[in-house]
Amino acid sequence: MSHAGAPVGGLLVLVDPVARRLDGESVRIAKDVLSAGATAKICLPDSQEEFARALARRGHRRPVIVGDDRALVRAVGLLHRERERGMGEGVLSLVPVGPPGSLTLAGALGVPLSAVPAARAALDGVARTRDLLVDDSDGVVLGGLRIPPPPRTLTVARWGGTYRSLLRTLLPSPAAPEARPVHRLRIEVDGVVLADLDQPVEDVAVRTAEPGGPAEVVVRLSGGLPLTGRAETVTVSGADFRYRANQVLTGPVRRRTWTLRRSAWSLTLPRG
Repeated sequence: MSHAGAPVGGLLVLVDPVARRLDGESVRIAKDVLSAGATAKICLPDSQEEFARALARRGHRRPVIVGDDRALVRAVGLLHRERERGMGEGVLSLVPVGPPGSLTLAGALGVPLSAVPAARAALDGVARTRDLLVDDSDGVVLGGLRIPPPPRTLTVARWGGTYRSLLRTLLPSPAAPEARPVHRLRIEVDGVVLADLDQPVEDVAVRTAEPGGPAEVVVRLSGGLPLTGRAETVTVSGADFRYRANQVLTGPVRRRTWTLRRSAWSLTLPRG
């Protein structure tokens, strides 16, 4: 944790194009508050490529992202790749703008969800260091991820102009519920097998814990006690699976490795 405050070089205010389209009034308020409190260069990129170029050319300005969760994840990914090349710092601020469903991650991270308090936090808040999970396709995960239970599948064919008789046959009755679908996965933590293919898995959760500590892994088995582990690297492999990270469902994939990157970025939050 460190004190933030407006940097000597000022701010680079990157306004996501989706935010401009959906809520121009909140964008205007954010720009006014930031410009009144610091020297601010306002950038209005029209594409992800322009967003990336503007962020790379920020110089000594601290970036302030005006947008939703996806804009935040994009910026953190770009800053992470800079740091991997020994360039720049990973400190940024966020003014959340977008529908409530697109700001879930921002709220979970402690960012105020209104333009004025979020902009004030960007000006005089505290930079809090965050760990990061990075996967083997160079994707970043802020906070944690989950492999949910597999979806139930039901194939219904039309026959005789009605579905009713088939549905009565195929759908389970309340007295005899269908068993929950399970994954067949191998979960390895730091190279050690935590769960193997012969253990039916309902879901898996991986999350960063306190900054500087290992990632926490929870594997929920079908009909058994959960398995837990702490690790720097987590590998999941087996049958096709999907996972939810940064509030987005990704996949299917058959293998994915996530590696913990300690103190990989910092986010300015309100004091106190």
